[in-house]
Amino acid sequence: MALLKEIFGNKIEVYAFVGPSGTGKSYRAQMVAGEKGIDYIIDDGLLIKGNEVIAGTSAKKAPTKIETVKHALFYTGEEKQEIEKAFRKYKPDKILILGTSDGMVQKIAANLGLSPIKETVYIQDVATKQEMETARRIRVTEGKHVIPVPTFEIKKDFSGYLLDPLQIFKSKGKGEKPYISEKSIIRPTFSYMGNFTISDTVFRQILEYLASKTKGIYKIQKVRVSNYGDGASLYMEVTVLYGVNVIKEINEFKEKSKKEIENLTSMNIVDMEVVVKNIYVPENENK
Repeated sequence: MALLKEIFGNKIEVYAFVGPSGTGKSYRAQMVAGEKGIDYIIDDGLLIKGNEVIAGTSAKKAPTKIETVKHALFYTGEEKQEIEKAFRKYKPDKILILGTSDGMVQKIAANLGLSPIKETVYIQDVATKQEMETARRIRVTEGKHVIPVPTFEIKKDFSGYLLDPLQIFKSKGKGEKPYISEKSIIRPTFSYMGNFTISDTVFRQILEYLASKTKGIYKIQKVRVSNYGDGASLYMEVTVLYGVNVIKEINEFKEKSKKEIENLTSMNIVDMEVVVKNIYVPENENK
């Protein structure tokens, strides 16, 4: 892989945000980036621009802590190439790297072929001792981590592991417009405490409610849910009303159902098949 500093020269200014695990770095990442005029953040294997993941997959998805660290450091060629491709496309002038130590952020910069770090901000510079202790307590007792992007951006990587979206109202400073930063709270695979299960009945009840609000669907006859690593697949058999545009009604129902189920359960719907098994003809149509 060509070094990024060879591609861009020294045009990319590299900044670091350092603090022990669980002290609130990801929570404050966008605030620090905003103060430095930085639009791009590297955090736990992700390359983030504003509120959007533009490359990488979260290291917190890894099955063990060792794999998490290796992923966050961009050890593999595939991970490096994906970041390089994004850098070529977006051409950032500044980037903020998050890490637990000076050595870690320096290693990330070196592995990605970036220039030496220009400036380092430490968590104690932007958070009080009490705030760091609170963040660490939540990490240890509840296993919760924050990723500085909206829930929908990482849902594909954490189907079933998402806990809460978190919206924070921020002000950049006097004279600047405030903005809302949305983050996602997740529990990584390696620290997941207990099973999170959604019964097939829940899916059926959601679908039956949505069907009752859909003009062309008379009844849901059958629902089958298959769970995969990246989400759930739904199979449905329905009865439609006579005289409706079946294709139009089914497509609208599928789109609405996928959106609502993902919003209500935080589960990815990777596939949805709707089969029309019967047509219901109202009595007045027979006369």
